[in-house]
Amino acid sequence: MADADGLKIVVADDHAVVRAGLRRVLEAQPGWEVVAEAGDAETAGRYVLGHKPDVLVLDLNMPGTLTSLDLIPRLAAEHPGTRVVVLTMQDEPAFIRGALGAGAAAYVLKEAADEELVDAVTAAAAGESYLNPRLGAKLASTPAAPAGPPDALSDREAEVLGLIALGHTNAEIAGKLFLSVRTIETHRTHIQQKTGRSTRAELVAYALSNGLVEIPTA
Repeated sequence: MADADGLKIVVADDHAVVRAGLRRVLEAQPGWEVVAEAGDAETAGRYVLGHKPDVLVLDLNMPGTLTSLDLIPRLAAEHPGTRVVVLTMQDEPAFIRGALGAGAAAYVLKEAADEELVDAVTAAAAGESYLNPRLGAKLASTPAAPAGPPDALSDREAEVLGLIALGHTNAEIAGKLFLSVRTIETHRTHIQQKTGRSTRAELVAYALSNGLVEIPTA
């Protein structure tokens, strides 16, 4: 359990201006130091292992092949001394469950970072959890769907995942579903976050194991 009066923190967000703002908020606290900034989850993981911070402030939507939801349990295994505070614009229960289920200690919306981030980091460093009461109420009132696609995937996301598993590119999927490539990319990001799978091989295995795709037989 860290001493909240003297914390080492790593900040991970893919926007430099956001990282700069977070640094100002965090380092305004006496004894708090942002020891590194990362623009993707893989780099964040390296910095955590290198600097051994007390807290990692981690954006949920990060570029690269390693997702934030992949990184959180990895850090829990490799460096349990670092507590993770997720900072995101996503307020949907599926994302909250995914982050907390992966091992995050706190979940904070970016729109409330000025008011809540310091409290969340303080709680995380003390070995406690933090979730805004409004988000907690929303989570409690929205139970995980017992039927339909797993891991709170929408029907469209399940359809996209099935096509990914069959080997289609984003452009091909967009053509089949009459959607833009950007929309397919967004669906794919959400699928990776919700399932905790990032590579095509992992997504294929997940789709097969959950009955989302059938391999055609000759």
